[in-house]
Amino acid sequence: MAKIEVNSEKCKSCELCITVCPLGLIKLSDRFNSVGEHFAEQHDADKCTGCTLCAMMCPDFAIEVYK
Repeated sequence: MAKIEVNSEKCKSCELCITVCPLGLIKLSDRFNSVGEHFAEQHDADKCTGCTLCAMMCPDFAIEVYK
């Protein structure tokens, strides 16, 4: 089982991680960060394979993947 951690302050809601996740496990949060952006967060962490595509796609290096 793997999980991702999104640095909510670095995330600018570009949604690139959402589009690249092969299992559709990332969605935008209902909450906001300090600059008023919805940030990405992982859902169904038990299904994550740790492929790291989300972290590789993130232009702001806001995602860490833990296996």
